[in-house]
Amino acid sequence: MNLNILWVAVLAYLFGAIPFGVLVARTYRIDIQKVGSGNIGTANVLRSVGWGAAAVTALADIFKGGVPMLISQALGMPGWEMALVGFFAILGHNYSVFLGFKGGKGVATSYGTVTLIDIGLGLAMLPIFIATVAITRFSSAGSMVASFSGIVFAIAMQREWWKVVMLILIFALILWQHRDNLKRLADGNERQFNQKSASLNDTAKTPTQETEGKQ
Repeated sequence: MNLNILWVAVLAYLFGAIPFGVLVARTYRIDIQKVGSGNIGTANVLRSVGWGAAAVTALADIFKGGVPMLISQALGMPGWEMALVGFFAILGHNYSVFLGFKGGKGVATSYGTVTLIDIGLGLAMLPIFIATVAITRFSSAGSMVASFSGIVFAIAMQREWWKVVMLILIFALILWQHRDNLKRLADGNERQFNQKSASLNDTAKTPTQETEGKQ
């Protein structure tokens, strides 16, 4: 067994587990896990803190997926091992050991992983995400549609089998992480991309409780 993949995968998980969204929001004296959706990713940082903090969070989370890929390349790992290392970085973001195995939804980290493995696929997926968010106003929809488009592009471009498998796994994980969003989309009460967040206590109130609070 190649020992490189073991220690690089562990390092990728730990690097992916760094909760940049939490750290960035904390500089604004905001506990990102207690506002909006409670998610540590870019969309909740945007709604709860602002564009600047969201941009830093997005770049940092993309960076988390990219750095393990660069290390894997430097070590001369074959493609499927690089994909496995990248997947561990995504798992670190989604299930951070530093947050009690909670975390984000892995969209930006997945994008960093895919782009470093195959920049053509990354560039093809980006406009799909932007267009979907622009049309629907839902970042969750953009994330899921762009993730699925990656599989389509990989097959259409006749990429290696392991890239297709990696993209299928990423899509499945993104769907799982967005299961609550899917329900809200079906119910018609999903948060829009730039909708301002309230505290978790406020968002948990029922209409009756809100009416009682005003009396």
